[in-house]
Amino acid sequence: MASNLVSTLQSNLNRVRERIDTACARAGRTRDEVTLVAVTKYAELDWVRALIDLGVLDLGESRPQQLVSRAHDLPKEVRWHMIGHLQRNKVDLLLPVANRLHSVDSVRLLQAIDKEAKKQQSNITATPRVLLEVNVSGEKSKDGFDPTDLMASWADICQLDSIAIEGLMTMAPLSEDDDSARAVFRSLRLLRDQLVDACGGHLKLPDLSMGMSGDFEIGIEEGATLVRVGSSLFEGLPSNH
Repeated sequence: MASNLVSTLQSNLNRVRERIDTACARAGRTRDEVTLVAVTKYAELDWVRALIDLGVLDLGESRPQQLVSRAHDLPKEVRWHMIGHLQRNKVDLLLPVANRLHSVDSVRLLQAIDKEAKKQQSNITATPRVLLEVNVSGEKSKDGFDPTDLMASWADICQLDSIAIEGLMTMAPLSEDDDSARAVFRSLRLLRDQLVDACGGHLKLPDLSMGMSGDFEIGIEEGATLVRVGSSLFEGLPSNH
């Protein structure tokens, strides 16, 4: 099984990387502008270990406890991305181990991260790096800032001094319609540009986390710097669950 696991993962990884390369070429972007974040929330631990052995070190988890547990079990070189809904009472667990928090969806959560970062200065090696999750599509089932509310809160957000706000994150609606995903991703990029202008360039917001297995090429074409890919990497692997 071990050799089959590695060969299947390698094949899947090659396909995903080719899709990224093609999208970058189509958009006139260089490959090093886009980071693949492998979403491992449903992956068996041996799959994750094999993926790390294949050189994938940016891993995304949706559940704080699983991220913390795996961060302790897996090599220290892994860069952990928290991509799921984050409650304020889990911030203290994540700050020592998470490389980036993609899913910061409220001013109250930002303030909690800022406060905890001050408290944990001796435990964390770097300023917490966050992306603001924006509900661009307006779907009630999705978390995230309302774009208008984010603009209204922006001056206060820019005053927080113990976190590094590095960009925005969103999810497109589940749809076969490429145009709807493109419209959401484009809107996020334009919102980012407005926010940069609104703070006089004080925050550059270089990163856009947008695009998953079904739509990450569109995300890349619209400026994504981080794509969150899970199912396309683990196709064909039998789950123990």
